[in-house]
Amino acid sequence: MSTNVLRTADGWWVARDARAVRIDTKAMTTAELLADRTAVREAAASDDPGTPVADLVALSPVTTPCRVVAQMVNYRSHARDSGFTGEIPPTFFRKASGSVSGPAEAVVRPPHVKFLDYEIELGLVMVAPLPVGTVVTEQDLPSYVAGLVLTNDVSARDVQLTKGQFYESKSYPTFTPTGPYLALLEPEDFVHLLDLRLKLSVNGELRQDRTLADMIVRPAQALTLLARFQTLDPGDLLLTGTPGGTALKAPPKPVEKIGALLPPELKWKAFFRSQARNPHYLHAGDLIIATIATPDGRIDLGEQRTPVADAE
Repeated sequence: MSTNVLRTADGWWVARDARAVRIDTKAMTTAELLADRTAVREAAASDDPGTPVADLVALSPVTTPCRVVAQMVNYRSHARDSGFTGEIPPTFFRKASGSVSGPAEAVVRPPHVKFLDYEIELGLVMVAPLPVGTVVTEQDLPSYVAGLVLTNDVSARDVQLTKGQFYESKSYPTFTPTGPYLALLEPEDFVHLLDLRLKLSVNGELRQDRTLADMIVRPAQALTLLARFQTLDPGDLLLTGTPGGTALKAPPKPVEKIGALLPPELKWKAFFRSQARNPHYLHAGDLIIATIATPDGRIDLGEQRTPVADAE
């Protein structure tokens, strides 16, 4: 069974149902905690009654600075929403680790961003170095991945589309809510990954709901492809893509063909005029609730509740 770890300003905790037991460790970073698994196991086995989880203020269990890498268009449902047909080449992009925020911290929309979108994603947290050239199989995935976190790849779509700029559009502060839990997996837990269900709602309306079975490039293959050019280290984070249901969707093919004939300035003006009528983009006062878990609760990454606010 997986072990859920929680981080607060006071240190690290093992969460057991509604209570949490402090981990006796000097670890300051996620990488240091992963190197102290004995302390984690001792806390998990302790008879200490602990502290109510509800009394703790959770921070991101992934400490920064670290590498944050993400996969683009990695669910079939998202590919359909995005207008892709045929084979989709695996694509990665980087996010600034300064975008990582806590699971209850507000997502802050910069003043110049009008089209703010959500993307629930499963995050893989590394436990061992991944040198360039590494080949990762399903069998040795536990040697490289310590556990899983719930993340939200918040996106400024007007920046992303008009500039073709993933790094900026997804790297503003608070644009990667992470946690509440880091679920540390045992080797036998990895066979249950495809049962994980990602669910995200905004103001009580379910927007995204898919299992990992909808994924195009699965974790072991993704790490192998990434290792063609990118090194990862313990504590680094790989976001594995989002399912369909985001606010942004490709326009109908006839409209897309007409738009391709227009000068870029006119094309984007027309596109965003139509997007302004889309009620699914995020606004100040919205509440995003996200969960990732298996149906039997064997792996449960907790509930992320993030309000949306405008920058002051």
